[in-house]
Amino acid sequence: MNQPLRVLATFLFLAASAVSALAQAAPTDRVQLGRIAIDRTEVTIAQFNRFAQATSTVTRAEAEGGGFEFDGGWQRRPGWTWRTPDGVAPSSMQLPAVHLTHAEAAAYCRWAGGRLPTATEWLSAAFTEQRTAPPAPWQRGTTYPWPTGHSPQGANTSEPDRWPRAAPAGETAAGVNGLHDMGANAWEWVSDAQGSERRTMGGSWWYGAAQMKADVVAWKAADFFAVYIGFRCVYS
Repeated sequence: MNQPLRVLATFLFLAASAVSALAQAAPTDRVQLGRIAIDRTEVTIAQFNRFAQATSTVTRAEAEGGGFEFDGGWQRRPGWTWRTPDGVAPSSMQLPAVHLTHAEAAAYCRWAGGRLPTATEWLSAAFTEQRTAPPAPWQRGTTYPWPTGHSPQGANTSEPDRWPRAAPAGETAAGVNGLHDMGANAWEWVSDAQGSERRTMGGSWWYGAAQMKADVVAWKAADFFAVYIGFRCVYS
């Protein structure tokens, strides 16, 4: 290859690499709510994979042989990590990233340019419609009893639905503020601390709809990781 062609080929390769890098670093789909934006969905396996590759992150679940599931008590499940939430190749890379400690979730958010929400921010986003012109039937300024609106219908809970376990991002019904899975699917870490514990919000697919309610207060050890706990980020 002559020199001009070699230079052109190098330029095209670098340009393609730059486009790829930008695509990898592109922000997730977010909803702007006043001073903050919030991820429309829980952080997915695909998104966490980009972070893990970029930072050479090895999570505690990976290092310690697997995460936990509740079965008459917390049971270690060999091979269950964010890469394989149920111990096998995931059906979709859009499943929520779980088996992550609070610190691991917070590290992802920092890498993505954000942070974990506070419980107050999370509750406001989950229950009070704040979009300037929300589509029907949503009404700006209304605080709903459920993150899914006037009823828990459409959320991924333990009641019969089409998801036997976790649902991929965006497949459940969009709720208040156009957000998915603020109720059920996976508990979500927030930044509120109580000693060595951190608060989780919204319930999961393992629970019934009652855990989705705004008055539920749940704390878990900050270094805990299980198949039921994921997260999303906010940006300010």
